[in-house]
Amino acid sequence: MSKTVTIEVIDFKDAACGPFPCDENRTCGLEKCAPGEKLLEAFDALDKRMHEIYGDRVTLSLTLLDEGVPEYVKKIVEEHQPPLPIILVNGNVAPVGRISVSQIRTEVDKYLD
Repeated sequence: MSKTVTIEVIDFKDAACGPFPCDENRTCGLEKCAPGEKLLEAFDALDKRMHEIYGDRVTLSLTLLDEGVPEYVKKIVEEHQPPLPIILVNGNVAPVGRISVSQIRTEVDKYLD
């Protein structure tokens, strides 16, 4: 268990935040990015929401693939073939496949004391 958790979102700048279109129920748990379904807006909304929930116990980063794919991402894709956006929690692939508060919280909670 750890006292802090890192969340990394990996995708392309102009990508959608997930494979599902926004709906009126906001099943992802975010509203500030709707209805655009844009990765950058969803990442900002997720960052704010995670800090509301966890405070300083979480840090988020965004890795954009537009300028090239880092070696560690290539290895992740070779081994796990995760869907985009790729969500890493403490460096481990989280089986999420979209920016979703409830699914990411489930993964984060596995690491917190």
